[in-house]
Amino acid sequence: MDYGITDLTTFIVGTIFIVLLPGPNSLFVMTVASRRGIAAGYQGACGIFAGDTILMILSATGVASLLHATPSLFMVIKYTGAAYLGWLGFGLLRGALERWRCRPGDEALAPPSGEQRPFRTAFLISLTNPKAILFFVSFFIQFVAPGYPNPAIPFLVLGLIVQFFSALYLSGLIFGGVYLASFFTRRHRLAAIGTGCVGLLFIGFALKLANASLN
Repeated sequence: MDYGITDLTTFIVGTIFIVLLPGPNSLFVMTVASRRGIAAGYQGACGIFAGDTILMILSATGVASLLHATPSLFMVIKYTGAAYLGWLGFGLLRGALERWRCRPGDEALAPPSGEQRPFRTAFLISLTNPKAILFFVSFFIQFVAPGYPNPAIPFLVLGLIVQFFSALYLSGLIFGGVYLASFFTRRHRLAAIGTGCVGLLFIGFALKLANASLN
């Protein structure tokens, strides 16, 4: 039974490649896991699942067309998301500088504010990317059979497939992050450099989002 999906194999292969593309979501989950452990990493992952689910629902109900019809709305969402990613990036840079200055054995530093609530932070990172809405629509719609009597079914099946591979990938990043944490535990300056690089990447994501367009 095809459930209204035109080419399931191609969709799965495309989804795997798409999920593997680096982005702020996956980078945040790995960073949180490396600094705060497996439980915090999965809290962040759940935030991404929730955010992506909402984006898929909005995409299936035609919200992307609203962004096309209302450029000012797209601009508000775009700059809000860019500002949020930039704020997280500068927070990581500040934490990296503090870690660089501390000495081994010093009292542990407080995590950046975004890491204190990993679910909420990951949820907002996922939601504040308007390009994701357009991507979900442009990708999903190619695999939904035209004229299928209940289009919600293929969207649901395709969404579950995306979330399944996303869960596998994020789980790998979480456990990989925990492994990296054990490596950096006694190398505080090397850890500071890594944190700073992540902060710069978030600022880069913010600049990229600020320059994004609907076309």
